[in-house]
Amino acid sequence: MLKAEYQQRGPVPQDVISAVALQLPEPAAGQVRVKVLAAPINPSDVLTLTGAYGMLPPLPAIGGNEGVGKVEALGAGVSQFKVGQTVLLPVGSGTWVSAMNAPADKLIPLPDADPLQLAMLTVNPPTASLLLSEFVDLKPGDWVIQNAANSGVGSYLIQLAKLRGFKTINVVRRESAVAGVEAEGADLVLVDGPDLAKRVRAATGGAEVRLGIDAVGGVSTDNLAAVLANGGVLVNYGMMSGQACQVSPASFVFRDVTLRGFWLAKWFQQASPAQQMKVFGELVQLIASGKLKTRVAATYDLEHIKDAVAAAASGERDGKILLVP
Repeated sequence: MLKAEYQQRGPVPQDVISAVALQLPEPAAGQVRVKVLAAPINPSDVLTLTGAYGMLPPLPAIGGNEGVGKVEALGAGVSQFKVGQTVLLPVGSGTWVSAMNAPADKLIPLPDADPLQLAMLTVNPPTASLLLSEFVDLKPGDWVIQNAANSGVGSYLIQLAKLRGFKTINVVRRESAVAGVEAEGADLVLVDGPDLAKRVRAATGGAEVRLGIDAVGGVSTDNLAAVLANGGVLVNYGMMSGQACQVSPASFVFRDVTLRGFWLAKWFQQASPAQQMKVFGELVQLIASGKLKTRVAATYDLEHIKDAVAAAASGERDGKILLVP
């Protein structure tokens, strides 16, 4: 058995993490031994390795914040699970491992479905769902604009918007990403640029856009802000450009655009168990039924963790990178 561990953080994420031997004791009372089937590498995982994320575990640490597995053994007193059952791993539990002993009360039972898609349940789908529901009261037929539309969150947002009756304007940073986003069911796909607002108006017939979703930062934030209607809300949840958000005073002063931020970790801290179950209940059913999915660029075993992290940190990939221990 292996675990992907790092003793320090540094600017090149793949340089700080390695696959090392893992020794697990028998599960203690109240624990479940879980064989990890799949665990994704998210942008937040890469930022954690570099030290640039907003919440960092103490060192040494094992990588990975989400994943899915199958129950292998039960500790004393555990009766709610059975061997062979598919479960969602606890958030932030260091999921880049061959197997783990996890508290039974922190595991969520899942239906049997594609483990690669189930493994991505915890981070990207709820982010996309909440970005669509928490900031603007959208109605069927309303338009939403997002950048980083070829990202994992972007893919889920396109699909969830369509299921809810919304139309999406999807912005990418390279022409080669357009076809993949169109294949997701996007209503409109455009390459970013300073004239974005003009091209959006021409393509939508001047439709009102009240919600913008930004994961890039820099001038891309300003390009989205220029699209929004009076009183529109622009929500930032990432900084893929490595640059701070830029917005012209004209958007704030003349059109009363609001810039907000969203961090899923904070939502988890504040949301009630009932609120969390409502969001995850919908998403589990959509993923299990195949109605919600995202592209997988490649899978790696733990022995090739450095290659996997390098691929996840690359800006040219088309889809998610997952570890399949």
